Amino acid sequence: MFGWAKPVPVNFSRLRHPRRDMVIVAAAGPAMNMGLAILAILAVHLVPVMPEAIRGWFFLNLENAIFFNLLLAVFNMIPIPPLDGGRVAVGILPRPLAWRLARLEKAGMLILIAALFLFPLLGSRIGVDLDVFRWLVQGPVDTIGNALVRALGP
Repeated sequence: MFGWAKPVPVNFSRLRHPRRDMVIVAAAGPAMNMGLAILAILAVHLVPVMPEAIRGWFFLNLENAIFFNLLLAVFNMIPIPPLDGGRVAVGILPRPLAWRLARLEKAGMLILIAALFLFPLLGSRIGVDLDVFRWLVQGPVDTIGNALVRALGP
């Protein structure tokens, strides 16, 4: 099954500085994912004191929480609207470029579906690695995850 979340409803009339504040709103989701990944890494310190019967289960769930939260944070920061990264980019780019990027919003999901599914399929048919998802997401997830585990892990 494939799906996506609806955009967070934002009352723009409540934003004092709409461009800057929209960057903050858009970055909040990925920031929360990073925070949850950090909490899961810190919770790994509890594994040795857990009853032996649930240690493996507990550790596996923490591993999954770390991985999926980092995956969501990195994926959502890809600078293509309607992803959060696209909204951040629209907020920080000069207005003429921001306007052009914002116009991609309607086609953004189609671009993502093509990049995630169609390109790898076509690439495998012609013998070329076109796995855009792996290029854009796997490296940063591994790098960030390894750095956080080295800094905070047991």
